[in-house]
Parts: sequence; structure tokens; C-alpha cells
Amino acid sequence: MVEFLVTWLVSALAVLLTAWVVPGLTIASFTAALIAAPIFGIVNAVVKPLLVLFTLPLTILSLGLFLLVVNAIAFGLVGYITPGFNVSGFFPALFGSFVLSIVSSILNSLLKGDDSGTML
Repeated sequence: MVEFLVTWLVSALAVLLTAWVVPGLTIASFTAALIAAPIFGIVNAVVKPLLVLFTLPLTILSLGLFLLVVNAIAFGLVGYITPGFNVSGFFPALFGSFVLSIVSSILNSLLKGDDSGTML
């Protein structure tokens, strides 16, 4: 349970940092980031695979580059659903998806620390 809460807080922090770095993304408060973090998880687990399935011919024709558009659509959907989290267009969503994945990876690697399985 503690690991889940820490992961949730780290994900919310990643959303905050992404909104701070990418112009066109605004987040009203840390509470909005706490709401956005699980919504990102739900959208990535449910909606994004459906989008990938429906756009598979375009993805194949573009040699996988259309997945960048799918990521931006999923990011924009989270901005639309989450109160207090605003995505002002396609390119902020595209850059936001890049930055969020990088920031989340860095924060998760810092959180894991060594390979013994213990947290910070």
C-alpha cells in the first residue's frame, strides 16, 4: 500500500514538472496533479490500446510514427477529463507526452535506487 501511494505521488510530481516545463500545459494545483495521475493510468490502460488497435493500418504505413499522434491524443484526453489540467493544443500534448515519459522514467529510477527492492 505504501509503494502504491509513493508511486501515485511520484506520478503526480511528474505531471507537475511536465506542466512546468512544457508551454501550453497548465495545472491549477497539486490536487489536480493527484487527480491527473490515475487518469493517465486509466487512459493508458484502456483507451490507448483501443486507439492503437483502430489506427493499426496508419501505424504500419507510417512505420510506427503514428503512435506519436496516438500518445498526443491520449495526453489531450487526460487534459480534457481532468479538472484543473489544461492542454492547449496538439503540439503541447505531443511534447507533454515526451516530457512526461522522460520525467517519469527519471523519477522512477531515482525512487528505485538500488536493485535490492527497497525504496528510498
